[in-house]
Amino acid sequence: MSRTFLFLVLFWIGAGAVLSQSTTKRQQELEAQRIRLKNEIKQINELLFSSKKTRKNVVTEVEDLQVKLSVREELIKVTNAQVNLLTRKINLNERNISDQRKELEVLKEDYAKMIQNSYASKSLQNRLMFLFSSENFLQAYKRIQYLKQYTQFRRKQGLAIAEKTQLLQELNKALIEEKSKKLVLVEENKAVQEQLKEERNVQENLIKSLRRKERSLAAQISKKEKEARAIDREINRLIRAAIAASNKAAGKTGKKTFELTPEAKLIAANFEANRGRLPWPLDKGVVTQGFGRQRHPVVKTTTIQSNGVTIATAPSTEVRAVFEGEVMSVVTFKGSNPSVLIRHGNYITVYKNLGKLYVKKGDKVKAKEAIGEVFTNQQTGKTEIQFSIFNNVKVLNPKGWIYQM
Repeated sequence: MSRTFLFLVLFWIGAGAVLSQSTTKRQQELEAQRIRLKNEIKQINELLFSSKKTRKNVVTEVEDLQVKLSVREELIKVTNAQVNLLTRKINLNERNISDQRKELEVLKEDYAKMIQNSYASKSLQNRLMFLFSSENFLQAYKRIQYLKQYTQFRRKQGLAIAEKTQLLQELNKALIEEKSKKLVLVEENKAVQEQLKEERNVQENLIKSLRRKERSLAAQISKKEKEARAIDREINRLIRAAIAASNKAAGKTGKKTFELTPEAKLIAANFEANRGRLPWPLDKGVVTQGFGRQRHPVVKTTTIQSNGVTIATAPSTEVRAVFEGEVMSVVTFKGSNPSVLIRHGNYITVYKNLGKLYVKKGDKVKAKEAIGEVFTNQQTGKTEIQFSIFNNVKVLNPKGWIYQM
């Protein structure tokens, strides 16, 4: 066997192993996503569609349906991606098996010829001729040893490739079985798509019924936006005031960010180190509105700005701090429910729309400690909290900070 051929074989084996590991990792990621999305749909049904007592208004019903439709569409995409990934891997393994079989056939032919030659050279006369045709005894010995070693090597190589082929066949069989399972999921998803289609039709009919009221709805949304912006301005003012007070105490006037004590620096560093791993502000919940500027789900001509995320939960659910800190402020704004601001060094977390308060300004809180209870709107039946994160006065997207949000 030449060095070049050996290198190519080793390279193929190494590349195949890396590709297999990469594909397996991707499969695991997709499966984790699929499970998470299924659980999210379950929570959506429990939190948004389980109550028959409270009659939702049309706008609320359209919004809730949109949340469910979005998650179901994502679930279908993830499952289809799993099936496509498995199909590509199966096809690759089938090509590998075919190549290995061809190599094995060549080796068998070579091995058969070597057996025939071995039988032909068994007679003493042939052996003596082979021996005396050598220039010397050492050369004859080396020839015999080479033939033996070559035969042994070919046999081992044939056995190794046969074992490898069997392994690939078993792997392929397992993948085909897994693909069949995923195809079953795709069939299930077709049923979900039909349900999705029905729910989308319901949503579209509801939206049609609202078109006559679109102007008044836009006015209502605009009013709510003004109220939300007023609360956001008040929160921003409170943060700036806290920065000014903190810096004045440290003799650092004029600075626009918190002057941190050693203790505050440690808390801030720990908060930042837990980015992406912070607990949810609720024991269970589903995000019904994301962060940033976005179209309103009902009145498409209207845009809304969200400085955080809105999370729906069950009635009487307690709100909990996502990290240790100190209650910086409790905001009670006219026409809205209380909000709690908790400072974590130069980071602030904000919890809006509380129905009950368990804390007051200056209280020290620990991670996952209950700070109040979410307000339930009796008219819409919704129990929702608006959650935000700030770094000094800069608002951040909670999705990048809260675990699996």
